Amino acid sequence: MSFFSTPSFGGYLPEPLVPAFFRASAIPAMTHRPTHRFSFIGKPLIFMASLLPLAWLCWLAWQDRLGVNPVETLSHRTGDWSLRFLLLTLAVTPLRRLSGWNGLQKFRRMLGLFAFFYVCLHFGVYLIFDQFFDWAGIVEDVAKRPYITVGFAGWLLLIPLAVTSTNGMIKRLGRNWQRLHRLVYVIGALGVLHYLWLVKADLTEPLLYGGILGVLLGYRLWWWRTHSATISRSTR
Repeated sequence: MSFFSTPSFGGYLPEPLVPAFFRASAIPAMTHRPTHRFSFIGKPLIFMASLLPLAWLCWLAWQDRLGVNPVETLSHRTGDWSLRFLLLTLAVTPLRRLSGWNGLQKFRRMLGLFAFFYVCLHFGVYLIFDQFFDWAGIVEDVAKRPYITVGFAGWLLLIPLAVTSTNGMIKRLGRNWQRLHRLVYVIGALGVLHYLWLVKADLTEPLLYGGILGVLLGYRLWWWRTHSATISRSTR
């Protein structure tokens, strides 16, 4: 299992890295024309929809409607959308298997990269508006504040997933590519833990995200055990 893509199609960040984030990936056309047509229309729609949270935050900032603590609002909103896109990415494979609609897989790497994009925005808000590039203060925060420690670790682990999501890296890494991209499960747990430790009063949202993550990971475990048992019986 992987985060941004699967062995059946290419990665999310074609070379060069930065320009590729802002375009849909080149995926082999499917044999069913309606699915291909929906993918052609759906990718731009999902791309634009994924930018709406950022556009809304920019509008609120322009209208001076970010509340009494704008930095906290920006940090929380970008963090929320980071986790939401991460969960949406992880939900694609279960939904594809349950619905039988393989075309859903075409949208997974775009969702995965938007998760990475919003995580970078989340970290950027902390780096620029909260810490003002105070590197010593950041190191101290990472060392002494557990929720920042796990959040920072999750961001660092996302970087190699994004960098190795190219077709070329998939070929170069071979089976190790799949092993590397299983880190997304750890990243998801770190994201939920980051949110859980950050919230001091109402735990409803982090527990909700944790429950969704648990269901998604539980489904994968069930699928793997069932599939492995089926293969084992067929080889006897």
